[in-house]
Amino acid sequence: MSTSTTETRMHVGGASPYDVVVGHGVLGEVAGMLGDRPQRVAVVHAEPLAGIAERVIATLGDYEVLRIVLPDGEIAKTGAVAIDAWEQLGAAGFTRSDAVVTVGGGATTDMGGFIAATWLRGVPVVHVPTTLLAMVDAAVGGKTGMNTRAGKNLVGSFHEPAGVVVDLDVLGTLAEPELIAGLGEVVKCGFIADPEILALIERCPADALEPRSAELRELVERAIAVKIAVVVGDLKETGGADGHPGREVLNYGHTMAHAIEKATSYRVRHGEAVALGMVYVAELARLAGRLDADTAARHAAALASVGLPVRFGEVDFEVLHDAMRVDKKTRGSQLRFVVLDGLAQPSILAGPTDADLRAAYEHLAGAR
Repeated sequence: MSTSTTETRMHVGGASPYDVVVGHGVLGEVAGMLGDRPQRVAVVHAEPLAGIAERVIATLGDYEVLRIVLPDGEIAKTGAVAIDAWEQLGAAGFTRSDAVVTVGGGATTDMGGFIAATWLRGVPVVHVPTTLLAMVDAAVGGKTGMNTRAGKNLVGSFHEPAGVVVDLDVLGTLAEPELIAGLGEVVKCGFIADPEILALIERCPADALEPRSAELRELVERAIAVKIAVVVGDLKETGGADGHPGREVLNYGHTMAHAIEKATSYRVRHGEAVALGMVYVAELARLAGRLDADTAARHAAALASVGLPVRFGEVDFEVLHDAMRVDKKTRGSQLRFVVLDGLAQPSILAGPTDADLRAAYEHLAGAR
């Protein structure tokens, strides 16, 4: 993994190949990923990111630019917001040869990607993620989505980007809680596929929180590499080979995480919820006899070392249980969880007992 000041170009293969460029000061890569085909470019961003959006626009040269401003955070991911964006694209005369650029965190990336995927049944999109969470998760892999009252990301489509530009300089603009939250998805990649991520964090957790450190850059690149490997093998979540969960593995910890987000009206940040969800599912796997106690305990230790939450009990289990029943991995009335049979050995646990589900939540709440 490169930790130099030069850019790293990571290729995503498949039917619609593209590159992920990682480095410092690489916003100028956006125009090249758009190519010379579009006449108009819609730059989709949340209002607080107007400054970074302007920096991206400044690199776009002669393109005709339409700014589409979204609400900040998960409240952007609604049908009303999508309709408003479609109306703006229609009024501006956007055609299939035009393009979208998203500038923002995970919610903006999800929603901007969904807007691009659905306008005229799909126009090109380039993602410029501005949070650690979006860099290692939302921007790579082509998943788009919006929320409904029933749950998170229940409406969406697969729409691979034309490219992703990860400018590490923008990490310096993040408040520390946002940077910490993003590490939840990074740690997840360590448990499901790349244990060196865990070893790096355990050796120097403080460096993982330093925006310009070589260690954080390596963590970003390693996490992106994990996601690329998974999505190239199973873009549309149809399943992997030899019993591997395929793309579902990226949802490790997410079944409980999405339930916590919904139950708290998204007050808990996504990366924080994923951390809590991993602690929960590690204990669930231990109770089911699938995971050894040391690896289960390592979850809380690694996550807490970088300031992520590892205890949560403020919502009744029944509320969370109901929310988990509409998770995308659920089949009929049977809950399914991505679990580990060992470090970097993911599998599926289908139909855990109610007793284990409750006991794992008691563990998460610190009651046992």
